Amino acid sequence: MAYIGNIPAVQYASFSKQTLTADSSTTSFTLDNAVANENEIEVFVNNVRQEPGSGNAYTASGTTLTMSAAPTTGDSFYVIFQGKATQTVTAPAGSVTTAQLADSSVSLAKLTATGTKDSTTFLRGDNTFASAGGTNTPAFYVSLSAIQQTTDLATTKVQFDTESFDTDNCFDNSTNYRFTPTVAGKYFIYTSLSGRSNITNELVNLRTYIYKNGSELIKSIGTDFRTNNGYQTLNYTGAMIEMNGSTDYIEFFARVDHQGGTNGGVDAGSYAGAYKIIE
Repeated sequence: MAYIGNIPAVQYASFSKQTLTADSSTTSFTLDNAVANENEIEVFVNNVRQEPGSGNAYTASGTTLTMSAAPTTGDSFYVIFQGKATQTVTAPAGSVTTAQLADSSVSLAKLTATGTKDSTTFLRGDNTFASAGGTNTPAFYVSLSAIQQTTDLATTKVQFDTESFDTDNCFDNSTNYRFTPTVAGKYFIYTSLSGRSNITNELVNLRTYIYKNGSELIKSIGTDFRTNNGYQTLNYTGAMIEMNGSTDYIEFFARVDHQGGTNGGVDAGSYAGAYKIIE
């Protein structure tokens, strides 16, 4: 049977038939399907359609058919159920949750979800809209603009003073020289330092440190190098570090050991950076 509009969610099989037994005395019969009233069925006796309604041939309610007169034994007696929609529902906007999603045919307009849906977002399992891909911020990249002199054998904070970028203004490049991210999460934090001596052909050992909240967290293996006209070599370290997004902070330190003197430190161009991991 064809329908105009939505196909009924639950319906009787179109024009299904139920045969009943006439015995010349019974007037009440049990129907296979519940009906609201007699207008939802057609009753036939000897292939003659009966008149429905109170005072006529029959009435019906639920699964009970009541005949005004008992059909005679041997009569052909049957009921035709008309096709009937019982649960055709158009859900109002915001009434369907993710627990009720059976497949992708449910429109997003029907979902009770938080956030903003558009062409750049997707619906997550917690029923919120999020930006596809996420972001790696806060993030920063800083460097030294000039040589920072250090004391021999002393662990010295590196004063990175030049910012290439600092997405959320979380790195202080003028006072504390520290990174205090404002978003909780896991961060990849790295630094590459150049040790320098002002004495030619001096053996120098360079070690790089990452501090969290004022205490040593990560340190590199010391790198020995012999200077050539006062120049240097690189020492790199990096780590994945979890930050609470409020009070946790990161600083960078260096230890330069001059075997033949005390002149030198961390060279210009040394750098550090960090970015948040997308989870």
